[in-house]
Amino acid sequence: MVAILEKRDLRDLDWQTAVLAIMIAAFGIWQIHNAAPDQNFWTKQIYGIGIALVAFVVVAFTDYRRLIDSAPVFYAIGLILLFLVLTPLGVTVNGQKAWVRLPLVGQFQPSEFVKIPTVLMLAKYYGSRKSGALSFKEMLIGGAIFAGPVGLILLEPDAGQAITYFPILAAMFFLSGIKVRYVVLAVVAAAIFIPGAWMVGVKTGKIKTYQQERINAIIDPDSVDPRGYGYHTIQSTITVGKGGLSGIKGETDISQSVLKFLPEPHSDFIFAVTAENTGFIGCVSLLLAYALLLSRMIAGARQASDRAGMLVIMSVVCAMAFQIFMNVGMALGVLPVIGVPLPLMSAGLSAILSTFVAIGFVVSVRLRRFVN
Repeated sequence: MVAILEKRDLRDLDWQTAVLAIMIAAFGIWQIHNAAPDQNFWTKQIYGIGIALVAFVVVAFTDYRRLIDSAPVFYAIGLILLFLVLTPLGVTVNGQKAWVRLPLVGQFQPSEFVKIPTVLMLAKYYGSRKSGALSFKEMLIGGAIFAGPVGLILLEPDAGQAITYFPILAAMFFLSGIKVRYVVLAVVAAAIFIPGAWMVGVKTGKIKTYQQERINAIIDPDSVDPRGYGYHTIQSTITVGKGGLSGIKGETDISQSVLKFLPEPHSDFIFAVTAENTGFIGCVSLLLAYALLLSRMIAGARQASDRAGMLVIMSVVCAMAFQIFMNVGMALGVLPVIGVPLPLMSAGLSAILSTFVAIGFVVSVRLRRFVN
């Protein structure tokens, strides 16, 4: 296999996917600078992208099948890291204990990284099965693999990150041949369980007041205190609207983010900053770039030489598309604020590194599309 790769021309590498991802990340650095020009978030992001690109190259030129074979090891390490968050090694940031600090490594967010071992573990299990519809037993085993990391993330608690794992399982089930009756049962169960769980959670206090208010800010924004729990949503929509057609064109004296009205502008609300600085034109251009990136990944899934590779790519596509949808919805005020980063754009070493590693797997699968 090594010999084959050494003879392979670099033109077989999916340069378009790599360049698109780098261009979006570079655009993100510009917006992070616009969000907080007086702080060093954007310089840290450059450093993070440098590390992420090294990881991308390593993964892209490594045979993804060997990594999938080692999925149980990566998965076990991931569960250990998530468990460490719950120990004294866990670090609290902005009132949430979702990070861990280790010697030599420093501080990072395991829930971002563990998506990849979860994808690999599910792809290893479902990629080796024969054709035909999924049995109930196979769905239970996949659900158990999924429940391990999600359960630990919910114990942090970080419901926002936990939600981003669900598209991974949905993609695995759908592409592996889930029976229609199971889908119908799941929809009916969700329609019953979610409202019931909400009512019980509110009455018992398990769903905190701030979580209730974040939902109310979407359902009935006029009833929420604009200086309290509705502040994030209201300020984000104001920031988006201020951009107009082409943005404020560098007028920092009227910028919502520079003037500190918009919370977390460099991370959670980076799309609002993009709207403010580049307007409708810039936002549409960014979304088109995402669409091109995702379409390139889907094309790679169609050319994959095996089922496991296809499952890895489509899980990455679904997870990334879901995060884009959630983050943009948060910025526009149509979805509750749950702290989901915008892929390749939001500041944060953990997020940018995990995203480039995931894209590295996509490129690795496509690079070996002619290898049996």
